[in-house]
Amino acid sequence: QAQLVESGGGLVQPGGSLRLSCARSGFPLNHYVIGWFRQAPGKEREGVSCISTLDGSIYYTNSVKGRFTISRDNAKNTVNLQMNSLKPEDTAVYYCAARIVNYIGTWNTGDVNYWGNGTLVTVSS
Repeated sequence: QAQLVESGGGLVQPGGSLRLSCARSGFPLNHYVIGWFRQAPGKEREGVSCISTLDGSIYYTNSVKGRFTISRDNAKNTVNLQMNSLKPEDTAVYYCAARIVNYIGTWNTGDVNYWGNGTLVTVSS
């Protein structure tokens, strides 16, 4: 059974850093586009970043460019999201997601084939 398991969420002060990890298991194919969505209270789920485990191509939404860095470790079947200079508006539940099609030009909820359960990130003083 395909699973995505997130870890690394928590409470951090504005300007601080967190590192999210997503571990996948039980997937039928070797390569996917893996990434992160987030959903703040009362808002729609939005795509944050994704990476192709096949060729390493990367997508970031504009609001996180220069602050977040996504990376892959294919040997461990994990994808990490390093989040620096965090702002209160980054507060959300962060969901790991996977897409079968190797395309990173868009990263919308309709593109996703698999979802994790989410991990809460709270940025507050």
